[in-house]
Amino acid sequence: MAKGKLYVLSGPSGVGKDTVLSALSNIDTDFAICITATTRGMRTGEVEGSPYTFLTRTEFEDRIAAGDFLEFAEVNGGNLYGTPKSWVDQTLASGTDAILKIDVQGGKSIRSLVPDAILVFLAPPSLDELEVRLRSRGTETEDAIHVRLEDARTEIAASLGYDYIVVNDDIATAADRLRCILVAERCRR
Repeated sequence: MAKGKLYVLSGPSGVGKDTVLSALSNIDTDFAICITATTRGMRTGEVEGSPYTFLTRTEFEDRIAAGDFLEFAEVNGGNLYGTPKSWVDQTLASGTDAILKIDVQGGKSIRSLVPDAILVFLAPPSLDELEVRLRSRGTETEDAIHVRLEDARTEIAASLGYDYIVVNDDIATAADRLRCILVAERCRR
């Protein structure tokens, strides 16, 4: 059995990573999405295990010490995010493609740890549109929106190190473009 491929999907906060991945799962089911661990608080509509495993800072730090994460980072005002190493290893070994939804800092870490990982950057059509999306979520303070927009500028600049860039100007189109990348990579020699 062939080993699965590892994909990284990164993009600024509010660009629609979860929404595009959900749309992708309606048109392609030959992959698994990693449930990232985080110390950030749960948002309205989220439940444990979808889209995150929520840990206390102490629990997260204990898992770091145990070597349980393939990569981890402190982002967005001090919240920790990490990719469970055992999940990635088991998923790829089973022949299933794995998608990690992580920030560009994590993408850079994955690139150094797994050189054949395929990195995809999900970009907003514009920073103005990204600001509209962040505001429409209603989950951020004015200061947090400002920080996220500044972070977005840095992340967009870092997208030059990615293999693919998909602009999320329409959810269905962005999901289909991501599906095309998966199909093309499955056909790669």
